[in-house]
Amino acid sequence: MISVVVPSGGAEPPAVATLAALVPGAAAGLIREVFLVAPKGSDAIARVADVAGCHFVAHDGTRAAALAEGARQAHSPWLMFLHAGAVLDAGWIEETTHFIQNVSANGRERAAVFRYARPPFENAGMRSGMRSGMRRLARFIAGPAADQGLLISRTHYDRLGGYEPNARRAEAELLSKLGRTGRALLRTRIFVGA
Repeated sequence: MISVVVPSGGAEPPAVATLAALVPGAAAGLIREVFLVAPKGSDAIARVADVAGCHFVAHDGTRAAALAEGARQAHSPWLMFLHAGAVLDAGWIEETTHFIQNVSANGRERAAVFRYARPPFENAGMRSGMRSGMRRLARFIAGPAADQGLLISRTHYDRLGGYEPNARRAEAELLSKLGRTGRALLRTRIFVGA
């Protein structure tokens, strides 16, 4: 049902954390395939993908080009884009399934992002608190950020033009094309690093 695309900069721990959070979705039959996209020469990420049973996509180019390439290779009717290091909270399977069923039933094209949450283990010091407060304010004013993930049907993604491989802010541009009424904010939290 869902193809997941995870662009990685080549660091192993963030990719492993994200993949571990996806295991229950694969076990439930919700996730059909996962594409771990990393720069060419990322042998550690290639090994992670092999051990996890994911597709490894070696890529040279921008993050947007990596996202576009992962989406191009995906076969499912729904796409989920997650940054390496993003971890979905428990309950994401049920809510994601419900969202997909609702969109399919009413025929209105919508996408969804997950609710931003700071990792519980993050340093809660004064500087971190101020920085986190500023991020929350920016998310409130500008809308969701790319690190909140994106769940979108393949047809809707294609109709919007997908991620423009050469665009500097491709993720923000796609969220902007969706607009406030074209995207839902799911209750499921996504823990993203600082």
